[in-house]
Amino acid sequence: MRYCYLLLFLTLPVFSYAQPPVEVNSKRLNLTLEELAGFGRNPDGAPNRVAYSDGDLKARVYVRELMDQAGLETSIDAAGNIIGRRAGKSPGLKPLALGSHIDMVPLGGNYDGCVGSMAAIEVAKTLDEQEIILQHPLEIIIFTDEEGGLTGSRALAGALKKQALKVVNSTGYSIGAGIERLGGDTTRLSEIIRPRGSLAAFLELHIEQGGILDEEQLDIGVVEGIVGIRWWDVTVSGMANHAGTTPMRQRQDAMLASARFIQAVNDEALKMEGNQVATVGRIKAAPGAPNVIPGEVVLSLEIRDLSQTVIDALFKNIRERATEIAKSSGTTFDFKGLDTTGKPALTAPFIQKEIAKAASALELTHKQMQSGAGHDAQDMALICPVGMIFIPSKKGISHSPDEYSSPGDITNGANTLLNTLLQLDRSLSE
Repeated sequence: MRYCYLLLFLTLPVFSYAQPPVEVNSKRLNLTLEELAGFGRNPDGAPNRVAYSDGDLKARVYVRELMDQAGLETSIDAAGNIIGRRAGKSPGLKPLALGSHIDMVPLGGNYDGCVGSMAAIEVAKTLDEQEIILQHPLEIIIFTDEEGGLTGSRALAGALKKQALKVVNSTGYSIGAGIERLGGDTTRLSEIIRPRGSLAAFLELHIEQGGILDEEQLDIGVVEGIVGIRWWDVTVSGMANHAGTTPMRQRQDAMLASARFIQAVNDEALKMEGNQVATVGRIKAAPGAPNVIPGEVVLSLEIRDLSQTVIDALFKNIRERATEIAKSSGTTFDFKGLDTTGKPALTAPFIQKEIAKAASALELTHKQMQSGAGHDAQDMALICPVGMIFIPSKKGISHSPDEYSSPGDITNGANTLLNTLLQLDRSLSE
């Protein structure tokens, strides 16, 4: 009879149960963020950890210690990127990579970049503690000088131009000198370029830096793409003249023409369907005296969108409006295109699905959305498929000491990052 029961047991259908999501150590993760925030403060306590500063150097030592404690083999590449590596079960597979940055804009916030960096390290620590070995090798990348022009990620993608090394930031160091200060080597940048397809995928967790998730009370943003950004210097030339003796109808006022142009930029961006944005954020008038009609004005123009076609179309419309303004005001407009901070980069649809799946398994609300800010993932998209996870920014504040994301939201993001990684490891190994 016992053999009959055994035979019956062996013929029963096999049910597979979904494994519960793996979770990070929330308390430890938020403590590391708090400790990281202590590096690079002004005497008044304001955060000011600009790339290449003393605070940046000290923070990088702290980060490397955390990476060592997470069981990663760490090194600094020629661009100053901190890279931690962990072997996988199948060394022949291409690595999966996570990361972000820890530098900030002057008087910035303690969450932009830092959340993604500390969460990536916490993911590695969790894998180490729970003895979870991925099929793929794992890389944790803390990128150099994201805020100053995506320096570290551009170097990996082979997109860092030589002239960029001469650009000086607010610390007084050029990018080239700053890289050397971090332990990099600008003479060997070509050696660290990652060919397209050399990574299986790259994931970046980041605060939204906008108010959509906070306003809609959602937990997770599944990023569809990172907008492209185009910059121009616009020079408006008129005629400087005496402000008291020149009749209003005889003036060639470059400032007045500029004011009309600024309004036109806003109008043209609003006319088009979509999420495109256009901004004039800087303006300088010459000769700059209260009793002289401005003869020249130089202002900035920035356009952002997920589509390069939309960016080009909006610029064309704005330029046509400038021509009309010039004709009616007796001025001229000259547009000088500047280096872009990145072309539009769409995230991989299959990674978007895995992020949404991980969020759902964690019972977190989520939505698809675009990123209006540039990120290292933008350049990593030149190398491999990328995915981005957003968490709420309270009141949409960013690049400010008032920037804030709650410990709970940070933990939600890190858990989504971890489980997306585990799912990608399985799906890309099959």
